[in-house]
Amino acid sequence: MLPPRFSIARIILNRRPLRPPNLKCNPPGLRLFTQNSQLLLVSRTSPRPELPYLYVSSASRFPYAASSPQYQGRLARYLTTERKQRIKSEAKLTIRYLFYGHMIAGFVLALVWLVSVEIKERRYPTPPEWSFRTRNIYRTARIMSEPNFTPSGITEWPQVGNNYWVALSRLEDPAIDGKDLDIPPSDDHRVFVVGINALGFTRNGLDLLCKSEEWRRGYYSVLMGAARAAEHLDGEVRDTTRNITFPAEHMIGPSNPRPKPVPHGAASPPIEENCVPASESPQMFYMKILTSTGFNTRQRLDAALAYADWLDFKGLRETAEEMYDWALDIAMGALPVGANNVVDTQTGIISSNATYVSNNLLKATTALAIHHAQNNNLTAALPIFLSVLRARKQLSLPPVSDPPKPEPSKLEWIVSTVKSIIVSPPYPPPPPSGDEVPIRTPKAVCEEAAVMAHVGEILFASSTDDSKPPLKETKSRTTLRKQQSGLSWTRDAVDVSETTLTSMDEADLDGRQTCAECLRTGIDNWSAMVRKMLREQQRVVSTKEKKVGGGRGWFWGGQSTEEAEEVEEDEGRWERELQLVDERMGSVQRLLEHEEESRKYRKPGGWLGLG
Repeated sequence: MLPPRFSIARIILNRRPLRPPNLKCNPPGLRLFTQNSQLLLVSRTSPRPELPYLYVSSASRFPYAASSPQYQGRLARYLTTERKQRIKSEAKLTIRYLFYGHMIAGFVLALVWLVSVEIKERRYPTPPEWSFRTRNIYRTARIMSEPNFTPSGITEWPQVGNNYWVALSRLEDPAIDGKDLDIPPSDDHRVFVVGINALGFTRNGLDLLCKSEEWRRGYYSVLMGAARAAEHLDGEVRDTTRNITFPAEHMIGPSNPRPKPVPHGAASPPIEENCVPASESPQMFYMKILTSTGFNTRQRLDAALAYADWLDFKGLRETAEEMYDWALDIAMGALPVGANNVVDTQTGIISSNATYVSNNLLKATTALAIHHAQNNNLTAALPIFLSVLRARKQLSLPPVSDPPKPEPSKLEWIVSTVKSIIVSPPYPPPPPSGDEVPIRTPKAVCEEAAVMAHVGEILFASSTDDSKPPLKETKSRTTLRKQQSGLSWTRDAVDVSETTLTSMDEADLDGRQTCAECLRTGIDNWSAMVRKMLREQQRVVSTKEKKVGGGRGWFWGGQSTEEAEEVEEDEGRWERELQLVDERMGSVQRLLEHEEESRKYRKPGGWLGLG
């Protein structure tokens, strides 16, 4: 048996857990609020009951919590003091970086916009007296009127015209850009822009002598642009409810009982009661130039010729001829005192004894001759062309130019380039007024070649009449000589224009364009003439073969020996010349394509003007 002390000790051990804990021996550690402990991350078991349907998010986030008893009741505390401070600092940095990023992006966008405005200004200069908005509207109209502005190549003339009209109304508004202009206050003399109630422009001419030459030149460009837009919008109407332009043939109303359907995908056709004319008549803009005081002779002459050409297009031949006579009077009125008997006012022929033939006079007489030729009045057009050609051949040669300057050094080139970028170029100087006697420049030579092409076309066209069938199978000697003479004139025009274009200065953009147009017209006329001669020759040969097959020979068929020899001599000539023309047309086409590509990189305005 065991001693009894073992049982007593066992009883004492069983009583110890029932004693309260001695708090003085193990005091709890103090937790400061300024210090964070890892115990904050995990909480003890909450005395509140935890129901599963109240903690769906925690169960879905911690799927092991429902299955593992050791993780039940433990929820992670995310927004601790340290994390709050870190989130605040990150938010401040984010806002700061976003602010700096927006500031930099805005600065870059503003810089790009200013550079684009500068490039547009150098390509399309505007008078510095105009306000910034007027200058921007004018530049926008100029850019939108270019054929390559849209991918399809179709110009939106309603928008172009609206920009020109708004610019014109701002220039004639005394409160904006029309200070010191004498504007009639009556509303009967003003035309209001569609959609703009406060602005409008006058119908009559104004006194522009109070403005500078730069202001008047810009005002003239706006008027000519508005007239050009009005020409393209002639015969169209604007739906005021939708502000959409339609051709008048699609309008539904009493004046158009059988409207044409609109193209597929276009807006629904307008109703007549909601429509107004899309633009004013071009006559109003042209007459404003002709009746205003302050424009020079060239500006008034160009407006008169443009208006006369518009009248020709509308079929008003008599009115157009009156305008051409008016243009001739404008050119003659600017001649110096004592220059009499220069042009016959009845026929428009320049006198062979004329000592002072201005550039405007040559332009007016050439336009009058083209008007006669387009209206089949060849007997009146040919003498005018020949007199113009004679006057051009008598022009004096240009003076000897100074030797070319040496090429700048690399440092000078860098300095000039930087200067052209920083400093805006001044407004271009005014072009010649046209009242002076021209000199025989390369551009004048190309204009002379254009006259030669017109003469060749008239001689060739006057030899035959396609509307009447020929009375004989063979052509007479007079007809053949006229056609050969027209071909000769056309060949010479092509040779002169091609030679001049290849040797012309690259900087003469206007002259190169004139030569290119003359060369294109001349080679097309030459090809058409040769093909027509070849068709006539083949017809004559086939007719003779039929006669020979029927038992009638060349000499027994009623044809003279001279005509038979002439046909034999011409046989095969036009095939060879057509082959020559095709080869020449290929080389000319390559030259014109190269000229068109080079023109894109020869924009004026310095380094930034290349944009």
